[in-house]
Amino acid sequence: MKDRIKLHDKVFKPLIPGDEIEKSIDAVAAKMNADYKDTDTVPVLLCVLNGSILFTAELMKRLDFDVDLMSIKLSSYRGTSSTGAVHMDMGLTGDITGKEVIIVEDIVDTGRTIEALVKILYARKASKVKVCTLLLKPEMYKKTIGLDYVAMEIPNDFIVGFGLDYDGLGRNYKDIYILDTDTKL
Repeated sequence: MKDRIKLHDKVFKPLIPGDEIEKSIDAVAAKMNADYKDTDTVPVLLCVLNGSILFTAELMKRLDFDVDLMSIKLSSYRGTSSTGAVHMDMGLTGDITGKEVIIVEDIVDTGRTIEALVKILYARKASKVKVCTLLLKPEMYKKTIGLDYVAMEIPNDFIVGFGLDYDGLGRNYKDIYILDTDTKL
């Protein structure tokens, strides 16, 4: 794990090492495997681009049941803060009519994106929708939509790494970093 990383005009310090992230994904996959152990259902694993690419890939490698992989691209962040609005940048990559969908998200904070996405999926005739997230900011999440699978809870801080970015940079790090407000550039 690097001591510090610089992305654009900001410096980030280590928060969660990659091996901890891997263990949390193991735990989520084990829960999902138990839930789908004796089912004939082939759920759609819906990767929310771009942030959940790494999480989705790591999760899929650990699943013992068949899934149909699809993706969608939504955005609500500019820089280090939410715009308050959810935009669909790319629609669903397949038909979900009558299918169970497991949303795979990188992070849930306010829940606006999850709320909007669940509405979209039911409008597209999904039979059931579940939510899986790598990270949850519990102090920010005030929505009533249940989160079925949560790998880790984190404080309400801006983070990058393992799929999460700051204006396009930082997704490629295997560890997660937090904004370092003490470092002067």
